[in-house]
Amino acid sequence: MNPRLEDILQSLLDSAMHRDLDPDVRESNTPMASLFDNTVKRLIEAAEYVDLDPGVLEKLKLALEMTQARLSIRMDDGSIKSFLAWRCRHDDSRGPTKGGIRFHPDVNADEVTALALMMTSKCAVMNLPFGGAKGGVKVEPRSLSNTELERLARAYIRAFAHIIGPTRDVPAPDVGTNETTMAWMMDEYSTIVGKKTPEVITGKPVALGGSLGRDDATARGAYYITRYKADALGLKHGARVAIQGFGNAGQHMAQLLADDGNLIVSVSDSKGAVHAPAGLDVSELRAAKRHGESVTSVAGSAGVSEISGDELLESDCDVLVLAAVENTVHKGNAGSIKAPLIIELANGPITPEADEILEARNVLIPSRYPRERWWRYGLVLRMGPEPPGPILDSRRGSYAAEDNNGKANRRRLRICARQEDHPAQGSLRSCAREDCRSYGSAS
Repeated sequence: MNPRLEDILQSLLDSAMHRDLDPDVRESNTPMASLFDNTVKRLIEAAEYVDLDPGVLEKLKLALEMTQARLSIRMDDGSIKSFLAWRCRHDDSRGPTKGGIRFHPDVNADEVTALALMMTSKCAVMNLPFGGAKGGVKVEPRSLSNTELERLARAYIRAFAHIIGPTRDVPAPDVGTNETTMAWMMDEYSTIVGKKTPEVITGKPVALGGSLGRDDATARGAYYITRYKADALGLKHGARVAIQGFGNAGQHMAQLLADDGNLIVSVSDSKGAVHAPAGLDVSELRAAKRHGESVTSVAGSAGVSEISGDELLESDCDVLVLAAVENTVHKGNAGSIKAPLIIELANGPITPEADEILEARNVLIPSRYPRERWWRYGLVLRMGPEPPGPILDSRRGSYAAEDNNGKANRRRLRICARQEDHPAQGSLRSCAREDCRSYGSAS
């Protein structure tokens, strides 16, 4: 390895290991606290596969901008409460930065930075004209009323309005936020700049300039890949599926797989998990979530029992879908996973240590082979030659929709979301087929 590159890699790792976290996050020792370290490890691994200019890695070592703010809002009882918030713009070499805003009690600066770095690579590998960004507010959104959430969303935009903008940084929904949150934020930004500016935010309601299909884009991208790779991966019709995480992506993935004839045998959310050997009623589960209830509310009905989140991960199933948060599969539980196939919807749900364990046990992760290319070519930020052939990533549907969302905002177009006409489907099909051939040749 180039001595200069080796020095940069070691410096980058040292920086990750000694980066200060918020004291409360450090004390709580939450899984999210190590996300940046894991992201750095993957960068180091990827750098070994390419003739990487040390200057490129040096750029990726630090974010372009990291801004922290205090958001103080009036609560419904008249009191004032403050929340920490962040916005990170990691790199804008390819264009305006792009990335979601999450409301979560475990959000911290390192997590936001890591997710922004991931967004830089994803946008580069998908050849989208965006750089990477991410934002977050340290809050438990379920503890706030709708009016309090609106005040918090608007306060976030007031704090970061000088950073975001259609040609500078474009936010989107993430964990704990949704299209309503984005509508509040877009309205606040429009008020600040004095004109309607729908292109400042993606993931808005369709009526306010959002794209059809954006709500299920992440799940649909993974579904297409799973569907077109089924034979190569040995996935039979009527497969038993366990889904960890029943938010937006998890719910849509469950519905798509169930409609395709598969059995959703287990699902979980932040409050617990349920299991039904004969299959769960996805419509009933989604109805419970719409009414603010946990998936555990259906426990006790015919054939449905409540289980723990750990039991779901270790359940006897054909497919395990990870659609929750980061680092949920780690060194401590990877050896207990029975599913022969894992589909990743969340950002970084498997730690590097768990990767090694799963690989040794021959557990298939469709994004594993693409992930290697994802990081390789994401690292070079498309500054060099185009990589040969199409590149596959399980979130391709999401970013294809994001790109179309931006165009729709600028041109005021409506994007067709019927499955057979989905803008991502054609490229996903060709990529999945190529990747299947790659798996076949590798085996």
